[in-house]
Amino acid sequence: MTITKRFWIALIFSLPMLVGMILMPFGIMIPGGEWTQFILTTIVMAVAARPFLQSAWASFKKHHSNMDTLVAIGTATAYIYSIYAMITHQSVFFESAAFVVTFVLLGQVFEERMRNNASNAIEKLVDLQAKEAEVMRDGKLVKIPLAEVVQGDLIKVKPGQKIAVDGVITEGSSTVDESMVTGESMPVTKKIGDKVIGSTINSNGTFMFKAEKVGSDTMLSQIVELVKKAQNSHAPIQNLTDKVSEVFVPVVLILSILTFLVWYVFLGATIAQALIFAVSVVVIACPCALGLATPTALMVGTGRGAKMGILIKNGEVLEEVNDVKTVVMDKTGTITNGKPEVTDIVGDSQQVLKLAAALEESSEHPLATAILDKAKADNVQADKADSFQAIEGKGVEAIVNGQKAFVGNDKLLNDVKISADLENKMVQLQNEAKTVVFVGLNQEVIGMIAIQDAPKATSKEAIATLKARGLRTVMLTGDNERVAQAIAQEVGIDEVIADVLPGDKADHVEELQKNGKVAFVGDGINDAPALTMADVGIAMGSGTDIAIESGGIVLMKNDLRDVAKALELSKKTFNRIKLNLFWAFVYNVLGIPVAAGLFFAVGLTLSPELAGLAMAFSSLSVVTSSVLLNKAKIDTKVKTA
Repeated sequence: MTITKRFWIALIFSLPMLVGMILMPFGIMIPGGEWTQFILTTIVMAVAARPFLQSAWASFKKHHSNMDTLVAIGTATAYIYSIYAMITHQSVFFESAAFVVTFVLLGQVFEERMRNNASNAIEKLVDLQAKEAEVMRDGKLVKIPLAEVVQGDLIKVKPGQKIAVDGVITEGSSTVDESMVTGESMPVTKKIGDKVIGSTINSNGTFMFKAEKVGSDTMLSQIVELVKKAQNSHAPIQNLTDKVSEVFVPVVLILSILTFLVWYVFLGATIAQALIFAVSVVVIACPCALGLATPTALMVGTGRGAKMGILIKNGEVLEEVNDVKTVVMDKTGTITNGKPEVTDIVGDSQQVLKLAAALEESSEHPLATAILDKAKADNVQADKADSFQAIEGKGVEAIVNGQKAFVGNDKLLNDVKISADLENKMVQLQNEAKTVVFVGLNQEVIGMIAIQDAPKATSKEAIATLKARGLRTVMLTGDNERVAQAIAQEVGIDEVIADVLPGDKADHVEELQKNGKVAFVGDGINDAPALTMADVGIAMGSGTDIAIESGGIVLMKNDLRDVAKALELSKKTFNRIKLNLFWAFVYNVLGIPVAAGLFFAVGLTLSPELAGLAMAFSSLSVVTSSVLLNKAKIDTKVKTA
């Protein structure tokens, strides 16, 4: 039975007793008197309160206690004593047991509703999916349900339509509104070869695209799954709450017993009066608010992040972010655009480009792509390369036309001859922030290709923002020192670690961790070990699947400025968890003395039913505090020169 149904049952069967309490001063009694109260309360205890009793008993059998233990003991005590009092013709307080159950369930109904509102923000994205797609089948365009779209299908999208699944444009161009997935408010221009995301909205053009990911593999489905996991994850600070609750419940029960003994034995109260104080202590101390402090804030924070295009994968990240001292960034695709272009060819351009293209045809490196694009643009036909061999972090070697050829960086030039003119030209190009690729035959460099990957327009602002937050910024790259320093100077990076082999990035991150916690930002396959090694791994959304899987935070917009936003949001979410825990503790500390009758002499007391109502509103206040995270200002802008 749902919490809402249990609440309505408790409320309906408690209301007659409430009416009876209101009419009692006027001499009007509830029909049936105590027997009617007994029957009504028995229904409430048997139906609405049963899960509390079952949970408390299950914990007791395992020698544990939980929040339900206090509710169960408080209500059961009031109920059982009232049965005894009814038989012995003493005052009963059946209504206390019924009202406590009703008010506890009222608090749970409120918290469930607010938690649903927080999580439904992501679920609504799924409802925005296209219901059908216009797919090319047997040479004709036919409309089919979304579930029937398969990988490789060619799909037509008209202006104003939703894109059915993830894919790559094969014909036409348009602008696409991707705000529902990435949080980016401005439409993005798309042309042949560009990727499109399922459920985003086509603005003004018509295009065809090839389906690459369908069903649960689409980006939207993965976002929903990631956020669900994050919202159900366990932040380490929750361990403190669990430990406190484990001790707190037995302590409260002891205080309740002491309260009863003090009032009954030493202060001369009746059993009924002493029992009311004891039950009030049990009910007011129920640490429901304590249990809600972490999960509700985590749920709202991760939900808000998803709307901003920032996916926080788990609660652990939130705590780690607070102590981060250094932000380490990969260069290619993170600080730079990730689309290198050939700018200069030194030597016989036709020969150099033809030889380089022959070797790079079998390579997947971004620089290889730049060389192949240049060869294609210049209509250069590459020769066939045999015995291809990739040398990690250095380059490639192969046999072309019976001669040993190589293309790579300066690490490949151990026993290779290079003229003084080429060396001087290399220094000049590197000082211009260009990566130099050496092309050679038979142990001699015959030319060089200069490739440049310009920094993103937003990188300087992003790094200035991080530095303004007191964070140290480091570039970690496999590129050579001169190129790395030139780009670092352009964007304002504090420190450069260059000439790093792909497998060594994680080692450098580990070394930096000796001076404090480190966040690493990257997007490539070779960044995965560093993302995992860092205290906080931040993966760019345009990166490889393995990099995204390794990161604790994923930036869907591929915008370096979102690093500061992610850190700020994580920090605010964690601070809200701490604020919730503080108020939950304060509430219990202040409430218990009042419920125990410490201020009875000045007329300040709490009956069990009022204690239950106060507890319900305590839980509601914690949930409301978490929901207010949606209104928290995430301001990371700084003025840059």
